[in-house]
Amino acid sequence: MTHAPDSGPRNVLGGALATCSSKPLTGFLRDGCCRAVPGDTGLHLVCAVMTTEFLAYSREQGNDLVTPRPEFDFPGLVPGDRWCLCALRWEQARRAGCAPEVVLEATALQALQVLDLAQLKAHARAD
Repeated sequence: MTHAPDSGPRNVLGGALATCSSKPLTGFLRDGCCRAVPGDTGLHLVCAVMTTEFLAYSREQGNDLVTPRPEFDFPGLVPGDRWCLCALRWEQARRAGCAPEVVLEATALQALQVLDLAQLKAHARAD
C-alpha cells in the first residue's frame, strides 16, 4: 500500500513547513507560519531571525518593525525574534549587506519563485 504524499505546505528544502514563531506570533495570518496565502501581496514567506542591523535597515526603508502597534496586535520586534519577512524585502536587505539569517525549515517553498536557494542557504541559521 502506498501513502499519498503530504499535501501540506512545504519548505524550501522540500520538507514539511515548520512553524516560524508563536512568540511573537508571526505570519500573514498570524498563525506562526510563513506560507503563501491568498491576498498576501507582500509574500511573507521567509522566516528570518531579526538583528539590530536588519531592524534599523527596515525602519530606514519605511517599515518600522520595532515600535509596538497594539491596534494591530503587534508587539514590536527585538533582535533574536523570528519573523516572516516579505521575500523581496529580504532580497533587498541581502543586496544591501544586512540580510538576517533564515530558518530554512520554516521558509515557504514559494519563496523560490523570487529568491535563490543558494543565497538562502548561505544565510541559513546554524542551529
